[in-house]
Amino acid sequence: MKSSTTAIPLEKLLEQLPETYTVADRELVQRAYRVAEEAHREQKRHSGEPYINHCIAVANILSDLKVPPEVVVAGLLHDTVEDTNITLADIRRDFGDTVKILVDGVTKLTHLPRVSRGDQHAEKENNDAEPEEPLAEPALLGRKEDMISETLRKTFLAMGEDVRVMFIKLADRLHNMRTLSHMPEHKRKRIAKETLDIFAPVANRLGIWQIKWELEDLGFRYVNPEKYKEIAELLTEKRPDREAQLEDIKEKLVKLLEQNNIHAEISGRPKHIYSIYKKMQKKDKAFDMVRDVRAVRLIVPDVPSCYAALGVIHTTWRPIPGEFDDYIAAPKDNFYQSLHTAVIYDDKRPVEVQIRTHEMHLNAEYGIAAHWRYKEGTKHADKNYEQRINSLRSMMEWRSDVNDAAEFVESMRTDVFQDRVYIFTPRGDAIDLPAGSTPIDFAYHVHTDIGHCCRGARINGKLVPLYQELKTGDQVEILTAKRGSPSRDWLNPNLGLVKTSRARAKIKVWFKKQEDEQNLAQGRETLARELQRLGLKDINFEKMARELNYKTPDEMFIELGNGDLPVSKVIKQFAQHEEVQDIFEVNPTTAPPTSTNAIEVVGLKGMLTTMGRCCNPMPGEPIIGFVTRGRGATIHRQDCPNILQTKDRERLLQVSWGHIERTYPVPIKIKAYDRQGLVNDISNLLSDENINIADVAVNVNRSIADLRLVIEVKDLTQLSRILTRMENLPNVMEAHRSNPG
Repeated sequence: MKSSTTAIPLEKLLEQLPETYTVADRELVQRAYRVAEEAHREQKRHSGEPYINHCIAVANILSDLKVPPEVVVAGLLHDTVEDTNITLADIRRDFGDTVKILVDGVTKLTHLPRVSRGDQHAEKENNDAEPEEPLAEPALLGRKEDMISETLRKTFLAMGEDVRVMFIKLADRLHNMRTLSHMPEHKRKRIAKETLDIFAPVANRLGIWQIKWELEDLGFRYVNPEKYKEIAELLTEKRPDREAQLEDIKEKLVKLLEQNNIHAEISGRPKHIYSIYKKMQKKDKAFDMVRDVRAVRLIVPDVPSCYAALGVIHTTWRPIPGEFDDYIAAPKDNFYQSLHTAVIYDDKRPVEVQIRTHEMHLNAEYGIAAHWRYKEGTKHADKNYEQRINSLRSMMEWRSDVNDAAEFVESMRTDVFQDRVYIFTPRGDAIDLPAGSTPIDFAYHVHTDIGHCCRGARINGKLVPLYQELKTGDQVEILTAKRGSPSRDWLNPNLGLVKTSRARAKIKVWFKKQEDEQNLAQGRETLARELQRLGLKDINFEKMARELNYKTPDEMFIELGNGDLPVSKVIKQFAQHEEVQDIFEVNPTTAPPTSTNAIEVVGLKGMLTTMGRCCNPMPGEPIIGFVTRGRGATIHRQDCPNILQTKDRERLLQVSWGHIERTYPVPIKIKAYDRQGLVNDISNLLSDENINIADVAVNVNRSIADLRLVIEVKDLTQLSRILTRMENLPNVMEAHRSNPG
């Protein structure tokens, strides 16, 4: 695609402005255009086109949403404070407080670390260049992740403070994605993945379907180009047949509905590549088996007509079980309403049907922006808008107190952006929860005290374990104790007892109220038990505390005890950042390290490395190399008995872990009360984690089973998770790593 090297004329922008804009509104837009054009006059994009074209494109996207003129003006000016000499005071003087507030909101987001903007200034390439390869040092990667999390945290909070800022940000991102091909190759995938992970879900949360689907398809195109091309070619190949089939379906539907006195506008529903891909992945089906590749949409006058049309369709064609969703009676969390069904058509192939009213369609396409498309500004429309705004504010209410950026972002991804399930109380009240929620999540959503006192649950009248995932339509009854308190096990992510950040936050608040001395002892014991289980010794707690931003180890132990610091995070930090401790004299070298698969050997280039079978070192553990005769270097743990006893110290090498692309055999020991199916449960657990079993031995003595396994894991974090899950199997007393020697 070749971009124009000339500026888009003002007339084209004015043609696309909403008809409802007054003469004064249009004059305001013209003034903003002239200011932006002058400010960005010398600036170019990577495509070579004038930068003002980007501002106009953003304004056009906003115009299509029918937003007030002040938002379009802010869209034209959104980069002026960031990239030119224009100040907020200038904007306030020339365009008023509203425009100033909106531009300031966008500027605050772009002033954050440059991870969310996808900037396309050609002249900034040298100043804003990124390395072709990812940074290798874990510390640098960690800082980059922290910057990203902080940026996203501010972005989400901005969405709750003034939704209009997010409209501008989404329009900005959409045009940047449309022109992403002009960006350097090493930036495309990062920006595209960020779009899929964050900005498309934000558009979905705001209910703006037309922006959501385009962001998804554009993001998917660069994240997974091979799969994108495959699905696109299949869609193109089958388009003539599909269009002929849709015409036949629409003709029959028109006749059928007319016979039943139902007026409807019928159209083929456009199919988006990313949504097809997600369904193929979710249902593990080939392209031809995705049921809504052929899809039609019915727009009817009112809600009774929706259900009447549904009844006619289900009477005429056989509905497919499990493919009906009533989002009118139970709207999605972004206020989306529609009836979805899939039926077997006359040709014995499936077709998906959506049924909605005009108002529902408007809300589905434009989401929260539909508020401004109601010309009369009815009370109903205003009420709908206020409900959406209040929903966004309540969504952010407790999260605004979360200072840890990574935790905040993760809570948004799990509680807000993922799919939802609709659960019923014994009284029939509907509760909206993230997919994957458990009875404990449900209990805390109903009331904090019910969550604290939760001891069991019934789903549809049957007792279930507390880790049971809830499904839409489930009726849940919580069994409580008169006096109860949460368990620290609930905060263990490996157990899967609590999935929502809302419940987790309330549990943490409870533990924070406990005495520090108790938390200190509990935290120290928790970490000691985990380190012992992993076979780790001589840990420098002072250094570990500093790496986790604590002044003293006691502060770290207290946070471990009250649940604010997951033990898994400590292990992950240790695995990623713990430096090799020089317990032997190693001849220093000045040559750069050379990566050989998973090991970096300092000072020797291209040396063959093998893992010592005597101690089976794992990534993250202090290691040392031993030069063999004719077989390169053997890698051992620093506390390996064979290394400690060696007299050939001159053959010892300083080594460190490099880029890990393989697994490592680790011997583990499991002690359990013998029962039928024990070995099978352990095998299934490892299979679920995609863990290979290299060796297994079982010994049973007086009903006590002693299992010794050699499993292949990636790192300490994965090993910790596996051991935790094993210890939570029925009859298992302990599971730990076997010590070397």
